[in-house]
Amino acid sequence: MFLFQTSHALRKPKQRADNARVVRMLALALLCGANAAQAMSLRQIQALEKQDKQSASYVRYYLVGVMEGLVDAEKERSATGASTRICQADKRMEPAMALALFEAERKRNRDIYEADMPVALVMRNALQNAYPCPE
Repeated sequence: MFLFQTSHALRKPKQRADNARVVRMLALALLCGANAAQAMSLRQIQALEKQDKQSASYVRYYLVGVMEGLVDAEKERSATGASTRICQADKRMEPAMALALFEAERKRNRDIYEADMPVALVMRNALQNAYPCPE
């Protein structure tokens, strides 16, 4: 999947609107990732969810990115010989599942997670619970 590849001119109005939406999402991603050392917190993602109609899409895209980043990091860990914490095995894992995994983990452990905890921590725990490694 290539988000940034454009091999043809965008001439149709619908395509231009889609292109504008992609540009807005990229701008949001840049704002969110401006400080690489600081990830989005639960409080920030909840505030983003409540902003407007498109915010739910931004949250889903962010969660997909977090999930894919965690899976890639896990692949790097296993390549270096470190023990793995997320084992997909034969289970299906798709980007569309990111929001459901995240929400299920937040509900399951709502007393544990504080508002200032990073979203990536919750997603990592969700992936570890959904795709446990055999001992």
